[in-house]
Amino acid sequence: MDFIIFTAAMAALVYGAGFVIKESERIALHFNISHFVIGATLVAFGTSMPEMAASMMASYAGKSDIAVANVVGSNIFNIVLILGIVLLVSKSMHPKRNLFERDGAWVIVPVIIFMIMIQDGIISRSDGLLYLLIMVSYLIFLFTGSKDDLEGGIDEDLIKEKFNWTKTIMLLAVGFLLTIGGANFVVESGTNIARIFGVSEWIIGLFLIALGTSLPELVVSLVAIKNGNAEMSIGNVIGSNIANLSMVLGAASLINPLTIDLDATKFDVYIMVAASLTLLFILANKLYNKAGAIFLLTILALFILNTF
Repeated sequence: MDFIIFTAAMAALVYGAGFVIKESERIALHFNISHFVIGATLVAFGTSMPEMAASMMASYAGKSDIAVANVVGSNIFNIVLILGIVLLVSKSMHPKRNLFERDGAWVIVPVIIFMIMIQDGIISRSDGLLYLLIMVSYLIFLFTGSKDDLEGGIDEDLIKEKFNWTKTIMLLAVGFLLTIGGANFVVESGTNIARIFGVSEWIIGLFLIALGTSLPELVVSLVAIKNGNAEMSIGNVIGSNIANLSMVLGAASLINPLTIDLDATKFDVYIMVAASLTLLFILANKLYNKAGAIFLLTILALFILNTF
């Protein structure tokens, strides 16, 4: 029964996030917010909503392993799986934005801060507050930067639709209800599954929940490829990973301080660091091709082989 509940809850989590993302775009367009800001904030952060809901619910339930593993696993999957697939299947990518120069620091700095924070085995409320300040800094950076780099990265069908506040608010409410409710059942059923198979809650969070909550990023990336905007996937991955570390961990640790077993989790944390450094290397050398994909998918293979 737990497997059925887990699958249904994950579907509700992802489906609800889809509602929130779509209606957020609709509101942004209504208020004439630029395409750049929509793509780099609402879409990227919106796709991190499942991670945020799952980690906050896990923190509230006192399940630190699930809360932290969800973020670590999601960041790994966002880079090595999602971006790896994007680079593998896209024919050509030529981003207008200098991603290394403009966004390189944002790729690695939150990861470095995470490594420093966990040295005492706990992510405290003060650590969480610092992460939320980093999130605010990133938003300021985006709003004060160029507004043309990610032009065309939103759903063009929304532009043609007439704005309706009642419909938008109702769909947002449904989206939040599905996301929060789904997150609750995902954590509980995931914990029960861990007990059945005798595996740790860390592994459940790292794979089942993290992979599932990364589905919105995967969907957005695949749609971008279909619409000829494959380079948008890189922006989405960068934005989502920053949101996962700063917004998700920050909010979750404010609810309850998060503990982490450094000895048991060090390989997975190192893989997240390696994935982030590889992304930085790809941005610096503009390896938006199959060579870059091979780098990323190799890390994914090592990650899976070591865990199972």
